[in-house]
Amino acid sequence: MAESQTNPKPKGISPEAKTLHQILSATATDGLAAALSATGIPPTPDLVQDVLRLSYSNPTAAIEFFRWAGLTNKHSALSWDLMVDLLGNNSMFESMWDAIRSMRNEGVLSLPTFVSVFGSYCSAGRVKEAIMSFEVMDRYGVPPDVAAMNALLSAIYGEGGSTALAVEFFEKTKVKISPDGATFLILLEGCEREGNVAKAKTTFGEMVVRLGWSKENILAYSSLLMTLVRGRELEEAIKFLLVMKGKNCLPGLKFFSNALDVLLKQNDSTHAIALWDIMMDSGIMPNLMMYNTIIGVLCNAGDADKAFRFLDEMVFYGVFADSYTYNVIFQCLVKHKKVHEAGEFFIEMIKNECPPTPSNCAAAIAMCFEGDDPEMAIEIWSYMIENSLSPVDESANALLIGLCNLHRFSEYRRFAEDMLDRRVKIHESTMEKLKNARYKDGRSARDTYDNLLKRWKAS
Repeated sequence: MAESQTNPKPKGISPEAKTLHQILSATATDGLAAALSATGIPPTPDLVQDVLRLSYSNPTAAIEFFRWAGLTNKHSALSWDLMVDLLGNNSMFESMWDAIRSMRNEGVLSLPTFVSVFGSYCSAGRVKEAIMSFEVMDRYGVPPDVAAMNALLSAIYGEGGSTALAVEFFEKTKVKISPDGATFLILLEGCEREGNVAKAKTTFGEMVVRLGWSKENILAYSSLLMTLVRGRELEEAIKFLLVMKGKNCLPGLKFFSNALDVLLKQNDSTHAIALWDIMMDSGIMPNLMMYNTIIGVLCNAGDADKAFRFLDEMVFYGVFADSYTYNVIFQCLVKHKKVHEAGEFFIEMIKNECPPTPSNCAAAIAMCFEGDDPEMAIEIWSYMIENSLSPVDESANALLIGLCNLHRFSEYRRFAEDMLDRRVKIHESTMEKLKNARYKDGRSARDTYDNLLKRWKAS
């Protein structure tokens, strides 16, 4: 259960509150009043509130404590609210309403009391009762205004309640209570969570008709846009973005960052570039994480040339690439077998102290052999050893297989012996490949292999 707004976790609890709470936890209900009185601790309003905050898991004892404390002092409005919240959180709804009626008689009922009621009912999956509570607010002297409407909508959506009931409530209530920007934000965030693109568009349209355009509602605009992006309606999202830009209501960096993350997962480089261009044209400066995302989108699409463009431009905006940036591009070059470009980029990486990952090294070594550049493969391996880049097992086996395929057996033996000295794991399949090659070359070659095999078995 989510932490109650009425009952934030207590901080700096006094020794007196802890003493009383321990009595509530250890004493039978019929002996509580006497045990509490025996402490001689006066139940001040602050003390009552602290004890109640500690007693959510023990509602029966909390009720007895509340009654006992009320014999000495009149309860504050906050103490009553805590009691209502405690009862609601424990689904003791009849007792909760008894407390609310007492609050009405005391003249301490307010909107926060009903906010707590909405949350308790929705948390218990009883949304209809929450709506009924809203409908009887005025009988208790609390006007059901837009703040109350928003609180109920937020409770329904926040507890994963029925979207249909929330919409039905809104459609019925908006006739009497005019919604504000916060109302539409709650509704649009509900559409976003549900992925309901059609409803998000109609809700947004109603919002603009009722409220016009305002910077105060940018969070709601962002929610609409994220619903469109996640729903793969990117052309619509871009159209709305351009309108918002014209109204000087463009969302900020957070929206663009989140949208790019979604487009990365969708492998949509075309719309990622379009969003990026709108962002840059609007003077919103991206950070390193966003550059890494857009470069990742482009690399996933195999567009290394554009990725290089972003790598080159980022420094002009005061953003500097990190190892992740370089490795994403290097992985793209290797995957698409850009042998020459990958070799040059590897040199740039180590020059800028952004080394490739071990997995990228292994893939690059294999690619270099396939692309007729064994010397670069050896250079990558040598860099790994000299700079203690680990794990090296996959790179080691890629190197040995490449040398074997080229019949460079003397180098194979030299590297293999060095690997065994370093306790690098050479796979059985790698040794088998060498055996198949060497056993065809006469006795001397077989003897060389057999000697290496003995060392391998002993390692």
